[in-house]
Amino acid sequence: MADGAGQRNRDGFDPESGSGSSEDTRIRRTSSRRSTWTNGQSVVAITTPSILTPSFDLELCLTKLEEEGFHIPAEDFETPLRTALEHPSIKRYLFFNSSLFHFIMAPIMYVVLWCALYSSLHLYLNESVMKLWVLCLCVTIVVLVITAVIITVFHYSNKEIDVNIDVRLVQVNERLIGHGLLLGVADWIEKCTGKMQLCCVFWDLGPCLRTLTETLEELDLVRDEIKNKLKKRMSHLIVVAEVPLPEPDAGEISEDPDEEHPLLGLGRESRSPPKKREEVTLTQTFSLLPDFTLSYQDIANQLLMIYSAVYVKLLVSERLPSSSCGPLDSDRHHCTMAPLCLCQYVQYKLLQ
Repeated sequence: MADGAGQRNRDGFDPESGSGSSEDTRIRRTSSRRSTWTNGQSVVAITTPSILTPSFDLELCLTKLEEEGFHIPAEDFETPLRTALEHPSIKRYLFFNSSLFHFIMAPIMYVVLWCALYSSLHLYLNESVMKLWVLCLCVTIVVLVITAVIITVFHYSNKEIDVNIDVRLVQVNERLIGHGLLLGVADWIEKCTGKMQLCCVFWDLGPCLRTLTETLEELDLVRDEIKNKLKKRMSHLIVVAEVPLPEPDAGEISEDPDEEHPLLGLGRESRSPPKKREEVTLTQTFSLLPDFTLSYQDIANQLLMIYSAVYVKLLVSERLPSSSCGPLDSDRHHCTMAPLCLCQYVQYKLLQ
């Protein structure tokens, strides 16, 4: 009996019940597994089964995260993600803004432009002015140039922050960063096939937060210039939200005038009950420009969270700008999986 008690005290394990240190062992195993992750390393990637109606299996994603040692409650993962991505208008936007849709539209746009331009010129130019093959060649060159310009605009617009997708994921990343994760939606073309994934990558925000805070402190001498840069480059980041109409005060609700009350109390019981007030919502806009009265650390944290989803999108699809794009400090690089880490990307987009 004494030996059994000694064994239970030494190992934290009860040989009769089979419980005790099993939970501690699982926690230690989970901690050791998470300690092997590096910044930017993909943890889980869930592919949508259909590009036409993009949707992600969030329960499967949460299960895979638990297998990798990330135990996240549903209110920090499934609930905000369904709010951000499950709306029908957002699904339609994901399809029409996908790389596959642009890939399909490129040849269609070329044919339509070619036919429109050729038919327009053919009405005013006869064969005596220009031969048919010369006309076709000129039309082809002009349409190729126009199509190339439009495709280039689409390509570079997909590398910018998307208010409808990336900004909607900011609240999700604000919850997940406490668990060491960042999330984004990436899509690209691979072997003429569209790929769209919900990607979760490991990220320790501490080094990036310290570095960006130090950078903002170093730029304190040109604070007005930094303000102007942020206002210019973040002025388009505006979120439109519906807020409920505030309830009127009790003193503002006036009773019915005396004329509306019957002179006798006979009709009081027969009066219809008052109609319930209809739900009215107001549309309100919120700017993502940080409040400059906050501390440098709070401003840096806001900037990192705002650009976290677009960073994950570009990281997974390998479309991040190279480190040679600007004079960034290589000693402050905190991600071995990409040419730029998150804080360097924010500096590249906003502070250069």
